[in-house]
Amino acid sequence: QLHLVESGGGLVQPGVSLRLSCAASGGTVSNYVMGWFRQAPGKERESVAVIIPNGGTTLHADSVKGRFTISRNNAENTVDLQMDTLKPEDTAVYLCNADESGWVYWGQGTQVTVSS
Repeated sequence: QLHLVESGGGLVQPGVSLRLSCAASGGTVSNYVMGWFRQAPGKERESVAVIIPNGGTTLHADSVKGRFTISRNNAENTVDLQMDTLKPEDTAVYLCNADESGWVYWGQGTQVTVSS
């Protein structure tokens, strides 16, 4: 069974960068549709970015396009989210997700707080 562990969250000021990492075990990230989601207090969980298994096509939500970049490291079996020019509205718990033909796996999440 695939197991996902996120890391890299923290408390940062607006405008700075953070890099989140999702480490997978029990499976290979290149075989899954891998995604980053986020959930802010009182709000629904939303998709932030997705990377497709074949070819590595990526999709980013409009709210983060141009600031966030999802990438996959096959050698380390991780999926990362580079977050630049962070804004207070990016504050949320960020969760890693893997989907293979309807089998969905979630990590426990990592908190990102953007505040001055």
